[in-house]
Amino acid sequence: MGAERKMTEGQRAYEAKRAAKAGMSLEKWLALKEKEARAERAAERAAAAERAKPAEPAKKPGFFARLLERAQKPL
Repeated sequence: MGAERKMTEGQRAYEAKRAAKAGMSLEKWLALKEKEARAERAAERAAAAERAKPAEPAKKPGFFARLLERAQKPL
């Protein structure tokens, strides 16, 4: 998206009300929203990259886990 998004008059009025409620100017409000959107997109990309990593192979059971497993088996 570009730095200046095209908004209708109704959208601009709505955002102006939200900015006033937050105690900010409209420009500051829109800049904050854009910054938050960029951060959210970056977090989504990081999460997608994390999901794309291959899974590590299962760890071999330790000594005590193998011992307990043998103890559970019938003679």
